[in-house]
Amino acid sequence: MLTIRSEVTVPGLTGAEVTDFLSECTDAGYQKWWPGVHLHLRPVAVGNVDHVGDAVFMDEFIGKRRLRMTAVVVEAEPGRKIVWQLKKGICLPAWLTIEVTDRAGCVHVRHTITAGWTGPGRILDPLLKMYFSPRFAAAMDRHVHTEFPLIRERLHPTAQ
Repeated sequence: MLTIRSEVTVPGLTGAEVTDFLSECTDAGYQKWWPGVHLHLRPVAVGNVDHVGDAVFMDEFIGKRRLRMTAVVVEAEPGRKIVWQLKKGICLPAWLTIEVTDRAGCVHVRHTITAGWTGPGRILDPLLKMYFSPRFAAAMDRHVHTEFPLIRERLHPTAQ
């Protein structure tokens, strides 16, 4: 199993604001979040009332790499966590988890990508390291440290 984790604390933002923003985002909102980097985040299927089963199309740049895929919400706890399973035609053994923890005047965000197989399929895990390279992990960390403070700027434009 491969894990890429980044953490950032953002003043002036709450966990509920983060999970609500991500659960309700549209292409227009996503593009305003980070123009030129966030290209598309639009619903392609609707799940239940807590968003589990929702599917979204994601299209963004991580460093110089462009990522386009569908992600299905497999777990959602408003104000606490969203877990998407990534899909390229079929569900992949890859998940993006956003966990948020409210603290005094800020929110702590843990952004985790996990990928890999269980059982006999794990013999293929070394192939994932070619895609999820140290260079990609570093680009993802820079991305996370930039994008979450931008949510605050998007939701609270006059806040410092």
